[in-house]
Amino acid sequence: MTVHLNWFLPTGGDGRTLVDRHAYTDGGVKRSRVTPVSGVRAPDIDYLIQIAKAAEQLGFEAVLTPTGTWCEDAWLTTVALAQHTERLKFLVAFRPGVISPVLAAQMASTYQRITRGRLLLNVVTGGDSTEQKRFGDHLDHDRRYSRTDEFLSVVRGVWGGKPFDFNGEHYDVEGGLTALPPDPLPEVFFGGSSAAAGPVAARHADVYLTWGEPPEQVKQKIDWIRGLAEEQGRTVRFGIRLHTISRDSAAEAWTTANRLLDDLDPDTIAAAQQALGRSESVGQQRMLALHGGSRDDLEISPNLWAGVGLVRGGAGTALVGSHADVADRIEEYHALGVEHFVLSGYPHLEEAYWFGEGVIPDLAARGLLPRIPASQLTGAPAANGRPASAPGGAPLLVAGGR
Repeated sequence: MTVHLNWFLPTGGDGRTLVDRHAYTDGGVKRSRVTPVSGVRAPDIDYLIQIAKAAEQLGFEAVLTPTGTWCEDAWLTTVALAQHTERLKFLVAFRPGVISPVLAAQMASTYQRITRGRLLLNVVTGGDSTEQKRFGDHLDHDRRYSRTDEFLSVVRGVWGGKPFDFNGEHYDVEGGLTALPPDPLPEVFFGGSSAAAGPVAARHADVYLTWGEPPEQVKQKIDWIRGLAEEQGRTVRFGIRLHTISRDSAAEAWTTANRLLDDLDPDTIAAAQQALGRSESVGQQRMLALHGGSRDDLEISPNLWAGVGLVRGGAGTALVGSHADVADRIEEYHALGVEHFVLSGYPHLEEAYWFGEGVIPDLAARGLLPRIPASQLTGAPAANGRPASAPGGAPLLVAGGR
C-alpha cells in the first residue's frame, strides 16, 4: 500500500504567520480591533492558481479546500482552479446540513464531467454551533450526525441511476434522480471523533480522516472505526490531516516553528483558546488537550508539534524536522494503516516546495510512492541533493507574497 499525498488550498487567506486569517475575519475569536499582520496574502484566484499548479507539479494527488463562513466557497473556487490544472484532484469540503442531498448529488455529478473525474468529497458535519447557526442550522451535535447519515444515504441512492425514494427524520425524497450519475463516483472523506460520528463513518466513508494526534491515539481511532465498519460489512481506508515544517536540517525546521510561536502574543492565544474551548467537536477538544493552551512541551510526540493549535481550530499539529524526520513520521503513521496524508504549511506555496522537493523523493526512495513525480522545472540534482530549481537549498518560489 503506497501513500496518497494531498495539499491544502488556503481559501481564507495565507501568510507567514499563524494568525494570518484574523486579518480577514475573527474566525470565531473576538478582537477589539483588527491588527495589521505582515506577510498576509489574500485568497485571490491568481494566488490559489499558483498553489494548485505547484501542488500538481510536485506530485500531490489532490488539494483540500475548506468550508465555512471565513473562507471562499469550495465548489466554485475549485471548479475554477480545475481549468488551470490537468491532473490535480480537488477534495471539496462541504456541510451536508445546508444543501439538499439530491442537489449535492447532481452538483457532484456535473463536477465530475466538467473536471473529467477529479472530484473528492470531504463531508463536514460541523462541531461548532455558532458556525452552524450562521448557515441557519440549529440542530444539536448528535442530530447533525443523524442528518449526515441520512444525507449520505440519499446521495448514494440518487447516484444509483434510477428514481430513489427515502423517508427519514430529516429528509423525505420521492423519486430522487441524477440523470447522469458521476463516473467515477467521488470518494467520500469523513471525520469525527464522537460516539455519534463513528457509526456514520462506518456506514458511508470511503476514507476516515483524523486530525494529527500522536500515533498511539491514531491507532485507537483506526481500530475503533475499522471494527464498526466490519460490523457493517464494509472496509474503510484511513487518512490524517497535518501541517508540515520540513527543512534540510532539523535545526532549521525547529527554528521556523519557533518563529511562528514568536508571532503569538498571550492575549491572542488566550482569546483563541477561549473560543475554541466552546466547540462541541470532540475532535477539537482532543486537539486542545494536546497542548492545554500552554507554549511549554509542544513536541507531544517525536517531531509532532502542537503549536499550530494554540490559535487555529481544526488541524492543530505539524510534523517538524528534517526531510528524513518527516518521512520517518509519515512511514510510522502509514504502518498503522494511514493511507491518505492531507498536508499544509505556512505559507502554503513555499511549504509545498519544501515538502515536495525534500520529503517526496525520500518517500519514493522508501517505496511508499510509486515514483518520484516528474517536474517541468527540475533539472540536474544539485550538490546538496536538492533539485537545480532550488539552488542553495532554498525553496523555489513561483511568486512572492504581500
